[in-house]
Amino acid sequence: VFAGVRQAQWLTKTKLVEGLPPSVRAIADSTAQGLREHEERVRAAVSHARFWGSREVIPTREHFCPVLFEDLLHLCRLMSGKYPSLSKRMLARNYRIAATWERESTLLQIRGRNGILLNSMVPIPPVASKEEILATKEHVLETFHPILPTIDLQEVNVYKELNDTGFRDGYPYSHPHTLFFLESAKNCPDRFRPEQLRAKMLMFAFGNALAKAKALYGNDPKVLEQPIVVQSIGTDGQLFQFMVFQLNTTDLVSSDGIKNLVWIDSDQKLYETALCLPKIKKRVVVKPAGIYGFEPDTFKKFLALYLHGTV
Repeated sequence: VFAGVRQAQWLTKTKLVEGLPPSVRAIADSTAQGLREHEERVRAAVSHARFWGSREVIPTREHFCPVLFEDLLHLCRLMSGKYPSLSKRMLARNYRIAATWERESTLLQIRGRNGILLNSMVPIPPVASKEEILATKEHVLETFHPILPTIDLQEVNVYKELNDTGFRDGYPYSHPHTLFFLESAKNCPDRFRPEQLRAKMLMFAFGNALAKAKALYGNDPKVLEQPIVVQSIGTDGQLFQFMVFQLNTTDLVSSDGIKNLVWIDSDQKLYETALCLPKIKKRVVVKPAGIYGFEPDTFKKFLALYLHGTV
């Protein structure tokens, strides 16, 4: 997506709100008291990923990014003792999504594998109030004139307008909760830049929400009585992107009327740097090996998104 989030907003008819929504911030604040014990565990998770979890002296991102993600997810799961409904979740890997919609005069489709999806037995409640949703009517979507907003999208012949959540009817964990994107490629050019990653997160959160809406309410374009919320978390093993998306409407052809909403908290570092080897100058250790610039608040946001819809 050439213009990143701005282009993704146009394609998905979405208004952007900077920062996390109040409902998520409230969870982050309420979990702050119990974070003391978590803080050491999170620090240990970073050390495990960066120092201990590999035979290599300096583990590559390809290795430490997935290890850190699994460790942080494990810390979140430990909360199920306090919140038993967290056990009504399932993590899906390698599932396939398909969603089709019309935007102005263009038929658009999003499909394929898209990261790791946490599913839930119950949906996340709407984040924006009815008043906030109605207020989006006034929002004017940015256009890219004279450039077409679809300029860098791949053109294909669509023989079947697919809408598929990737799960069979009757699957008990049928509600998409949070998508996780790991940008763990070894070489920098192969990794999405943060802005590209946020655009990808928005497109697939929208795709999952749209496929679910069509499964629930049919293919007719409409403003949803019960909006669908899907979250996204993206990381390269150091920097985190947090996103909450709310699908308010499947009426996407025109740029008028009610818009969808997305809240984005960008570029949150869990730590500044990890030195696998000490810095030595003239045979003197000037900086010991270790984690520097540790930011426990970033995990607090990760945990708040995980708990959202349960707490």
